Parts: sequence; C-alpha cells; structure tokens
Amino acid sequence: MGNNKRRIIAFFAMCAVLCTALPTIVFAADASEAAPAVFATAWSLLPPLVAIALALITKEVYSSLFVGIVVGALLYSNFQFEGAVLHTFNGGLIAVLTDAYNMGIIIFLVLLGAMVALMNKAGGSAAFGRWAGEHIKSRVGAQLATILLGVLIFIDDYFNCLTVGSVMRPVTDKHNVSRAKLSYLIDATAAPVCIIAPISSWAAAVSGFVEGEDGLSLFVSAIPYNFYAILTVVMMVTMLLMKTEFGPMATHEINAVNGDIYTTPDRPYGNVQTETQTESKGKVIDLVIPIICLVACCVIGMIYTGGFFSGESFVTAFSNCDASVGLALGSFFGMVITIVLYLCRRVLKFKECMDCLAEGFKAMVPAIMILAFAWTLKAMTDSLGAKEFVAELVATSAGSFMNFLPAVIFLIGCFLAFATGTSWGTFGILIPIVVAVFQDTNYTLMIISISACMAGAVCGDHCSPISDTTIMASAGAQCNHVNHVSTQLPYAILVAAVSFASYIVAGFVQNAWVVLPIAIVLMLGVVFIMKNVGGKTIE
Repeated sequence: MGNNKRRIIAFFAMCAVLCTALPTIVFAADASEAAPAVFATAWSLLPPLVAIALALITKEVYSSLFVGIVVGALLYSNFQFEGAVLHTFNGGLIAVLTDAYNMGIIIFLVLLGAMVALMNKAGGSAAFGRWAGEHIKSRVGAQLATILLGVLIFIDDYFNCLTVGSVMRPVTDKHNVSRAKLSYLIDATAAPVCIIAPISSWAAAVSGFVEGEDGLSLFVSAIPYNFYAILTVVMMVTMLLMKTEFGPMATHEINAVNGDIYTTPDRPYGNVQTETQTESKGKVIDLVIPIICLVACCVIGMIYTGGFFSGESFVTAFSNCDASVGLALGSFFGMVITIVLYLCRRVLKFKECMDCLAEGFKAMVPAIMILAFAWTLKAMTDSLGAKEFVAELVATSAGSFMNFLPAVIFLIGCFLAFATGTSWGTFGILIPIVVAVFQDTNYTLMIISISACMAGAVCGDHCSPISDTTIMASAGAQCNHVNHVSTQLPYAILVAAVSFASYIVAGFVQNAWVVLPIAIVLMLGVVFIMKNVGGKTIE
C-alpha cells in the first residue's frame, strides 16, 4: 500500500512539473484563440496515457478518465484556464453526449438494460439457469457454452457483450466461474468474432474506410490474415480444455472455485439477485423468445438503416447501415415484444414491466458514465491532432521496409487503440493510409496490412481500460472494470506477441494458408509452455 501511495504521489508530482514547465518551453503566451501548440505531435497522445496510467495505479476509473480529459483540455487551450474549461464541456462532454451516434448507443444500452431487468423479473433468466444446471454439468461446459453463444451473436460487439453476459451469468455463477473470467470470455468473443464476421457492424465500418476499392471483398480477403482475432479464440478454447490459467486470472479462478467469484472486496451488482422474484411463473421461453426477437429486430433495424427496404441487397444494406440507429430501433421493438409476451403469459403485470425500465436504466448508469468519459477523452485526442500525427508517422516510414510493414502497422494499431480506446477510430486513421501506400504496388501486402490494422486495433482495444468494448464486457459480466482489465491484459499481450511474429512471416511469405497454420501451431506451443512454466490447473 505504501509503494502504491508513493507511486501515485510521484505521478501527480510529475504531472505538476509538466504542467508548470510546458507553457514556458513550448507554448506561446496569450494563445487562447490559437491552434494547440502541440497539434499533431506526440503530446497529442498524453491525455489517454495519463488516464490509463492513473486507472492502473489507483484502480479508480471515473477520476482517472476525468484527469485525462482535463490534461487534454489544458493542452488544447495552451494552458488557458477559461479555454480549458470550455473545451472540457463544450468541445468534450456536451459534444459527445449530443452526438447522434453516441446517443443511439446510450439508448441501446438503456433499452438492453431494461430487457435484462424484464427477463430477470419474469424469471426467464432463473429458469434458464435451472435448465442449464440440468444440462451443463461442469465449469468447462459452462465456459464453452458462453463461448458458443458469443460466437453465435456476431452481429455487433455491444450487443454481444451485454446479451451474453445477461444470459450466461447465472450459469457461470452456479459453476463458480469468476466474474473476471466471464468478462474475458465475453470480451474475447465480442470484437475478435465481429472482426472476422462478414455480416457484422464491424465489417460495415471497415468497408466504409476503404476508398477506391471494394471494401467488403477486401474485408473477406483479410480474414485469414487477422491473426489476433483467430489466435484469441484458439488460445481461449485451448486453455479452457487444458483447464489452465496464469497471471492474475489464475488467482481469480482459484478464489472462484473456493466460493468467491469476485476476489476483490467490491461486489458490482451483488444485490441484483435479491431484487428478482423468488417465485415466478417464468420458463426458459421467457428468456429464449426475447433474445431471439431482440436479435431479429436488431438485424432488421440495421438493414433498414442501410436501405434494404428501399431496394438495396442484404449485403449492401448491412455495409451501409447505421449501427447506432439500427440497434436502438431493434432493441426498442424487441423490448415491446417482450412486454407483450409477458403480459399475455401473465408472468408480469404492466406496472412491473414499467418498473423494469427504471431498473434497467440504473443498472447501466456505471457503463454509461465510463463511456461518456471515454468518448470525451477521444474527443480530446482528436482535437489535439492524434490522427494526423500517426498518419504522418506511418506514411514517412512506409518505403524503407515494406515487408516488415504489416508487423509495424500491427504495433501502431495496438498502441493507437490502447491510447484512444477505440478500434473504429484506429481503422479510420490507418486503413486509408495503407490503401494509399499499397494500392498500386502490392495488392496482397495491402490486404495483409489492412488485416494488421484491424488486428492491432482489436488488440489495443482489448488491453485498454478506456475502451468502450472492454467497458461493455465488464458491464455484461457485472465485473469490477479494473479486475477485468488487469486479468485480461496478460492473455491479450501473449496473443499479441504471437500475432506480431506471424505478421513478420506474413510480410515475406504473403500466403495466408501457409502463415495461418504456422501461427496456430506457434500459439498452441506457447500455451503449452505457459501451462508447464507458470500455469495453474483449475478443476
């Protein structure tokens, strides 16, 4: 504890020195109207790095994110007090909360939270838990079922995180699977599955960033080269079948086997089960039918926003869809169908259904707060020219080592997504650069590099405590957010190391059906070594 306090004091002292010295060294006086003096420089990445460092040191997310936002606002305003305050709110928090896309995601979260509350209140989740208890006999079975459900819900990572969490949480709790492990299983089958699924909101986003090429065809061609996504699934399943864990995750799993699924003193949503009805008419169909309707409505909502009902093909509509609006529309109609179902089956009264709306909103408040701060932090980095800095960095270094470029792009994607907390923003920065560099020279190397962009973005997204997908996985598993980040980080880094080596090979071999088997064998070998060197068997 003493060391922690000293580290925190030293960190804040360093920040204070920087804040005092930087205006003297690099800023012009009276520059409230001028562009940021640090625009498109390495300093543009300081705010997220401060937030991430503080989150890992203090184990407290809200204040860490806010400090990062303030640092960004100070840099943007050239350390002018009034400008920093205005940029924090007008250019930051208020701007992101009035953004139509962000508001659609918040509405989706609230409605999904309401649906979870409805299913719990009706007894559908409890009934599914009882059914699963009869058919799933082991911890391995519970975790494999979680993975399978995560793979099946490949449409969108937000939808995946919250749906898989609400459905499988009672099952994994019964079999003493730690909340940290559940959140890892959710996170590892969210973005990694979406990024290799041609029919997903992620495929649509990536396709939209490719100009002058058939985006969807490039996406499909890049799937075999997406080593991080594929190897994440390989490692997750292999470690599960081998019943081995390492790092902080092993501690959480050992404690879970002994009856403590949280490990740390705080118990996120620990009283939720006491709020649900102990006696209800709920059956498994009261969970299955709402989930199926929700999936169907979300798919229809997404293709509707892409123009499917105006004559576009299904694939084109999915490529052009607005995931935010589509998910909000789909979750609304899914909730309406659920309420009608419960009223017709008389498992809930109308007033009880309406009460669940407020309960669902309350359950999502922590996730919404973290998302709002994370979006604001991203707005800070955007206003400081982080995109331009990274674009220039990649463009100037492209010519000298073409064959190593996929591995380098993977590392840059990892770092950028880690620092900004966004995969899609990383796609938007790197993919147009890659297309411009390789479009008229080496088509295969362009595909490999695009895949490296996507893989690096997902990897950095996994590692970052300010990533929206990571936040969603914590919310879906109802796990302490810092616990999820700290237990997942060693696993993500291990896969990232194997992926980096695979991209070096791919840059020279340029054949997916040669490199992919090599990457999988290398991943299996690394897992076997970890099992025998530092792993712990969890029965």
